[in-house]
Amino acid sequence: MNKSVFITGASGGIGYACAVRLARDGFNVAACYSEDTDSAEKLRGEIAALGRECEIYRLDLNRPGDAAAVFEKAQNRFGGFYAVVNCAGTALRKLFTDTSEEEFDRLCNVNFKGVYSVCRACVPYMVRHKEGKIINISSMWGVSGASCEAVYSATKAAVIGLTKALARELAPSNIQVNCVAPGAVDTKMNADLTPDEKAAFSQEIPMGRFGTTEEIANAVSFLASEESSYITAQVITADGGLT
Repeated sequence: MNKSVFITGASGGIGYACAVRLARDGFNVAACYSEDTDSAEKLRGEIAALGRECEIYRLDLNRPGDAAAVFEKAQNRFGGFYAVVNCAGTALRKLFTDTSEEEFDRLCNVNFKGVYSVCRACVPYMVRHKEGKIINISSMWGVSGASCEAVYSATKAAVIGLTKALARELAPSNIQVNCVAPGAVDTKMNADLTPDEKAAFSQEIPMGRFGTTEEIANAVSFLASEESSYITAQVITADGGLT
């Protein structure tokens, strides 16, 4: 096993936590980010302090061909990847009728086509080596849908559909494809909520609180481990019981 992992969205809350957790699990990390170079550099230092290798790569999923080019570069550096974690994502809270075509394209490119592009790049290596783990980050709204987040919900539902179908296609090659669907988590994506809005939302969650990025990373860690060797095509909805 080449114990290396390729992670998109690694400078964000969930991606960052996943990168650190997997480094603690013994993985070397190829960490991709879009804009936050400071956070990516901090991540590289934190993983190095854990005694694992980490390289950071700028990846713009809005640019056609970027995913394939960056993955090839990282694969040459690390010699391939046992696990791939698709964490990159962007949100939009807006009425469906107010959502522009440009906003629709941006959400589709990052949230869904980005997952497709990274999977398209990594699958040939995994099939040749007859092993691998692909873990996609969706959302509870991809499971249930959310008012004023119709396009976001649709892209996250598409990730779930791709996960389930690709898992069946790759199972004969000993490759597991699974999905984690986080609920309300304390990240920058939810930073626009006021304290009152956050408190009201928390009351709707059976566990009475937002989740942490580390709790989502725990689920990813399990799916990336050999302990999940007979689990594929599944969606772990980590949302405190909300859906």
